[in-house]
Amino acid sequence: MSRKDFTTLLLLAFAWGASFLFMRIASPELGPVFTTELRVTLAGAALLLYAFVTRRKLGILKHWKQFLLLGAINAALPFTLICMAELHLSASLAAILNATTPMFAALAAWGTRQEKPGLAKSAGLVIGLIGVAVLVGWSPVPLTSTVLLSVGYSLCAALCYAFGGLYASRVGSGLTPLALAAGQQLGASVVLLPLAVIFAPDHLPSAAAVYSVLGLSLICTSVAYLLYFRLIASIGPVKTVSVTFLVPVFGLMWGAIFLHEPVYANTLAGLVIILLSVTLVNRKPRKS
Repeated sequence: MSRKDFTTLLLLAFAWGASFLFMRIASPELGPVFTTELRVTLAGAALLLYAFVTRRKLGILKHWKQFLLLGAINAALPFTLICMAELHLSASLAAILNATTPMFAALAAWGTRQEKPGLAKSAGLVIGLIGVAVLVGWSPVPLTSTVLLSVGYSLCAALCYAFGGLYASRVGSGLTPLALAAGQQLGASVVLLPLAVIFAPDHLPSAAAVYSVLGLSLICTSVAYLLYFRLIASIGPVKTVSVTFLVPVFGLMWGAIFLHEPVYANTLAGLVIILLSVTLVNRKPRKS
């Protein structure tokens, strides 16, 4: 990996890690649904503008049904679930829980494609569960029903990302990554619009909430996807997945720096165990 590609990888992790910080600030004030609606609408509009400036055809209207479903599974639902979780969880905890996505992706592939996990992946899945247990169970934070439900929201969001990735790989044939990104965000915007109208806040947002939504939409979604696609084209999807290891680290760091979130021993232990799980789940089987 060249220095330029490694820098791009760090910038991507920087952006995606910051998304948990921005959601933690905006969600309590604007609500999970409205925060997500603003995020996907602004991001989709920015990507459309980018496509227009670079004169790229997207074909969104031709594939609108697929984009509606992709937007629901891979954006609207997981984004909203994470926002719901962060009403009661710290940004750092939500970021680490989201790192379980590769675990759920392995399970989703097993269930839908009959891709049986080998010994390493099976061990990774078990270790991942242990990591979640350490992260949540061995904590000074009281395990109330609300906290446990919020943890469930975060894990369900990771599950959505897993199935969303599988669906995107199936319907994305013949479509450019930019078309998939823009179509996904716009599809999510349409899906969430009725709920966003119902749950729209009845007060003007603070400056912090406005800046958080803008950062969430433009940096953590639009720019991040462009960086992601650039890495896919440059170094391939296998090496790009290494961003999974960096996102929770940045999420932990931003939460500690800007929100003064405490970092407990179980937080670091859970992070290490879950990242070990991700390593095993992503390991390629040896050719015989």
